[in-house]
Amino acid sequence: MYNPKLKEYKTYNVETEKPLLEFLLETLSGSRNKIKDILKGRGIQINGRTVTQYDYPLTPGMKVKVSNSKKNDVFKSRWLDIVYEDQYLIVIEKKTGILSMAAGHSTLNVKTVLDDYFRKTRQKCRAHVVHRLDRDTSGLMVYAKDIDTEQILEHEWHDIVYDRRYVAVLSGEVVEDDGTIESWLKDNKAYITYSSSEDNGGKHAITHFHVLKRTTEHTLMEFRLETGRKNQIRVHAAEMGHPVCGDVKYGNGDDPMHRLCLHAYMLCFYHPITNKPLEFKTTIPFKI
Repeated sequence: MYNPKLKEYKTYNVETEKPLLEFLLETLSGSRNKIKDILKGRGIQINGRTVTQYDYPLTPGMKVKVSNSKKNDVFKSRWLDIVYEDQYLIVIEKKTGILSMAAGHSTLNVKTVLDDYFRKTRQKCRAHVVHRLDRDTSGLMVYAKDIDTEQILEHEWHDIVYDRRYVAVLSGEVVEDDGTIESWLKDNKAYITYSSSEDNGGKHAITHFHVLKRTTEHTLMEFRLETGRKNQIRVHAAEMGHPVCGDVKYGNGDDPMHRLCLHAYMLCFYHPITNKPLEFKTTIPFKI
């Protein structure tokens, strides 16, 4: 069981602004990989809070604590990694194949995993769902630890979140470098979301895209959502004629990586309590 009180820490004072990894490389002895292992192993605290984000922005006056323990990460799950945690919220990277919350008779979901983690670490809280990712979509998510934080995040989501981006591998070669797709999305009786260029009584959806890399067979695309609708990226990509690879619902059977090639790789928001900016970015899991 992960218990931060059992660790021994050495404290360092921050004097100039710089990313966390840069500070650690300048301050600590050891290789870059070793320092990254300490970060990944939850062996770094900033002002008393465990941080694993390598580019976490440091400012003068902060205190960075580094654990002397070789075994820091007792939380291990094949379904998610903890990226950041404080007393109000937790940011995780969800793996593909797990629901964000319980649905129907399914018991495998992120909320259950987090609630179990909180119980084992004797935290008197529960995970409160703020937003969702599809079962087969991976990437960054935030969960609140109390109902007050959840209410702020839910009701002020569009003001609090200032940058949220996805990456996807699309089938075929997309010619345009950048663009915007705007339509109305509505479910039919079979719960398939379809798109209309005219108001069909559905929800208005706006998706901005930017090509990161292309081949004659596939395109690595970055998406930024102006609206967050159900299956928005998957439907808009299919509407472009270049569906997300591995999408059995809206795709064309192109499945080079044997998974839905959609990942929420960037999440930037103002902390609902402190109002400080928090910025998280993961490694892009796809190569073409």
